[in-house]
Amino acid sequence: MTTQRLHTRNLILLAIGIAVVIALPLVVTSSFAIDIFIRILLFSFIGVAWNLMGGYAKQLSLGHAAYFGLGAYTSTILQIDFGISPWIGMIAGGVVAMLASLPIGWLCFRLRGPYFTIATIATAQALMLIFLKFRDLAWGAEGTTIPNLGSAPLMMQFETKASYYYVVLGLLLLGLAITWAIERSWMGYYLVAIGEDEDAAEAIGVNAPKIKRDIYLISSFLTALAGTFYIQYIYFIDPPTAFSFNISIEAALVSIVGGIGTLWGPVIGTVLLETTSTLLQSWLGSSIGGVQLTVYSLILMAVILWRPTGLIGLFGEAWRRISRKPVRA
Repeated sequence: MTTQRLHTRNLILLAIGIAVVIALPLVVTSSFAIDIFIRILLFSFIGVAWNLMGGYAKQLSLGHAAYFGLGAYTSTILQIDFGISPWIGMIAGGVVAMLASLPIGWLCFRLRGPYFTIATIATAQALMLIFLKFRDLAWGAEGTTIPNLGSAPLMMQFETKASYYYVVLGLLLLGLAITWAIERSWMGYYLVAIGEDEDAAEAIGVNAPKIKRDIYLISSFLTALAGTFYIQYIYFIDPPTAFSFNISIEAALVSIVGGIGTLWGPVIGTVLLETTSTLLQSWLGSSIGGVQLTVYSLILMAVILWRPTGLIGLFGEAWRRISRKPVRA
């Protein structure tokens, strides 16, 4: 198959995929189904943000819940205490997360391997404990509910779930666009070099600390945007929700299963894991507790043992085989 025809086919398939995703809330009327779609888009976005750090640079962070929670609390405090729109609070939360990532990164990047991972977990858990104690500023362990204003788009509140669907779809497209741009820039090449062998990358002139710091800033900013959206969607915030360790684990899992260091890997991993988890919880959750965690474990072990490159590697191999077939004139 010629390169031009292959490029045309890819563009056509991408256009069809975008059209299907945009039309889903218009075709599907079930609130339960739309809720699943929202969760898929949200965790795809979180996975894309994590993948910049954990995938391309191979810095296995399990503390991204710290930035998710900072984004959530910043926008909520600004909304409830000062009446500022969550649209503005979302950006403010991203900036706060970026500022917080500077000292956290400065400390954690001094470590490598499992020690770096443990340090990132500790920072997220420490932030959760701090917010548990801030009763006057951040409502402590009790948390608070978000005032329901009905239909108030300027305050990121909508009557239908379809509107939330399009908001998180926009976030995902933003994350994919940023990843696509970085992947094809000098920073993307430097990240891959650092991920493969940091010492070798520094030996040829790559400023590894600066590159890791810069990508950490971007990753934390995007993760904070997800935190604001999630709290506005569920109308409630408390430290265990905002700084949940499950968020950090989920971000890493969807990327690993889908394919780390790839553009579409987190999306493919999320589609598989979130759909499976939600359906199993719905069908068997009341009778067989923890079944979705067992399935998670089996999927993860299968990927690591038989397809270390993730599902994107499997699909890429199949796609290359199809692409090599001759096309009739």
